Amino acid sequence: MNLWTRTTMALAFAVPLLASPTPASAGVGDLLVAPTRIILDGRKGTEIILNNIGEEPATYRVSVEFRRMLEDGSLEDVKDPSAAEKLAEEMIVYAPRRVTLAPREPQAIRIAARAPQGIQDGEYRIHLLFRAVPPPEPVVAEAAAKQVKGVSFQLRPIYGVTIPVIVRLGNLQATAGISDVQIDKSATGRAISLELSRNGTRSTFGEVRVLKPGVKEPIALQRAVAIYTEVGKRRVIVPVDDRFKGELAGPVTVQYAETYDDGSRVIAETQAVLR
Repeated sequence: MNLWTRTTMALAFAVPLLASPTPASAGVGDLLVAPTRIILDGRKGTEIILNNIGEEPATYRVSVEFRRMLEDGSLEDVKDPSAAEKLAEEMIVYAPRRVTLAPREPQAIRIAARAPQGIQDGEYRIHLLFRAVPPPEPVVAEAAAKQVKGVSFQLRPIYGVTIPVIVRLGNLQATAGISDVQIDKSATGRAISLELSRNGTRSTFGEVRVLKPGVKEPIALQRAVAIYTEVGKRRVIVPVDDRFKGELAGPVTVQYAETYDDGSRVIAETQAVLR
């Protein structure tokens, strides 16, 4: 018996958007999203702008994901969300949840947090996934002369962008520390590795700078470094700027600076000697 089965497999790529020291924009495929990180206080809402930069109309679906940070800085998907994560999902409201955009057309997604009365102070977080919805394709029968036995697979990429949405309730504080600064000899290019630690009731987000005496600009810089509340420390690899051709060995100053729309504030600093 001749059997022709046409199966489409969708591959979803969820990209954590840590593209700049302050919330800016990020994109994958034909979708741009801005900003790339949302902080809500339970009172004032904001907007997320989606922009179809492709040449064809496209439909995008907005959905909630739960992710937790590991000590290497990566994020893992959570299949069994905690009570705090479920509460975050319940209090964060957004609309619309599905949009169709013409080429070069932007669309605002309104988002706010409605904190229930009596909720405990703290930081609550979800991730929003903005994913393209593939257009339907009719199954076209092959010509009788090209009958194929078995199963055929067609791979079609489905692009998505994921951003964190954080609700902070109450007067939350955080401190940070830097330790174990060393040349990373396992990296493909030149890099410096270190450990960041965090204490307090909220996450941190900023950039790691490595400064060398006599050099005006940082010799190494890693932007958009977050430490979420579920981890107390994480390992960070900071790539050395290609423009710096000098020796890495010697004294350096390492800073972790939280970044804001109007500037930055150093929350941790240490002196180290690279060998």
